[in-house]
Amino acid sequence: MKRQDEIEKVYGNKTHVVLLGAGASYASTLRNPEKNGKKLPLMKNIVDIVGLTDIVNGLPIEYKELKDDFEKLYSKICCNEKFNEEKKIIEEKIYEYFDSLDLPDEPTIYDYLILSLRKYKDTIATFNWDPFLYKAYHRNMPFVESPAILFLHGNVSIGLDKNSGETGPAGMYSKKTNAYFEPTKLLYPIDKKDYSSDDYIKNVWKLLSKKLKEAKRVTVFGYSAPVSDVEAIDLLSNAWGKPEDRTDEQFEFIDVRSEDDIIKSWKRFIFESHYDYCDNYFKSSLALHPRRSVENYYHRFFPFSPSEMFQKGNKVPKNFSTLEELWEWHRPLIEAENKFMLEQS
Repeated sequence: MKRQDEIEKVYGNKTHVVLLGAGASYASTLRNPEKNGKKLPLMKNIVDIVGLTDIVNGLPIEYKELKDDFEKLYSKICCNEKFNEEKKIIEEKIYEYFDSLDLPDEPTIYDYLILSLRKYKDTIATFNWDPFLYKAYHRNMPFVESPAILFLHGNVSIGLDKNSGETGPAGMYSKKTNAYFEPTKLLYPIDKKDYSSDDYIKNVWKLLSKKLKEAKRVTVFGYSAPVSDVEAIDLLSNAWGKPEDRTDEQFEFIDVRSEDDIIKSWKRFIFESHYDYCDNYFKSSLALHPRRSVENYYHRFFPFSPSEMFQKGNKVPKNFSTLEELWEWHRPLIEAENKFMLEQS
């Protein structure tokens, strides 16, 4: 079957939700390094990379021993008012470092991801503080309207007008109202995260819950479902419901961990064998069937004619050197969607 067959097969609904963890941003920087050569911190090396070593070395030995486990270190600091000044400095340095990160000029995995999903029906929800996803969204705006993006732990790029609830670039002013977009608080990885006290965080989780209830496909990219984040996993599970009630839906995992480890972490979400696993973004449904991932899922189980092309896919090439080249490849898909919407109106 020709590529055109998949391009023209458009459904108007059925949601694809993508959950991003630190592994997604890390994978993005491995493929295309940060523009200024900076490293993306992970919880195991954030103290060294962000420049917190001197602060941590000034703490008692039982704190210094947790240097490679920032979750536990920060949690312990929060429990002792004696170290409020150190806590403040740590928060400021982390925010400043993540805020300084930038995308390279060439397309990254996040550019591919933004273009792989569709406005109104699809959603990207990220736990990451880095600005990569937001900057990919912003620089692709001239070409296409992006899917909904939710920052589940806050983000250095997102600000909030507390009066209207409108979001925008952190530290900037609204062009419509001239209101100030106050930087969102980063939800630090302490043992007991509070997803309800911050209005912004509470609202994005409410939106994610709604989208998960509607979802036909869920892709988890580089998120390990850590046992320390009990509240987040419970919120996701409550929104998804019991696996036996989601027999028509499909999970997908993009991760370098073993398949057995992944399934063990997510077993409360998966019905029997209704999942796909791969270790690379370009092996996933998002790259094999960009903007048609839900259509592909339906054709796998309900083979309307034509169907063979959904097995071969419409795989996006991974060798584009400019955004314009990436845009041109996606243009026929978007034109088919626009045609479909006109026919439905």
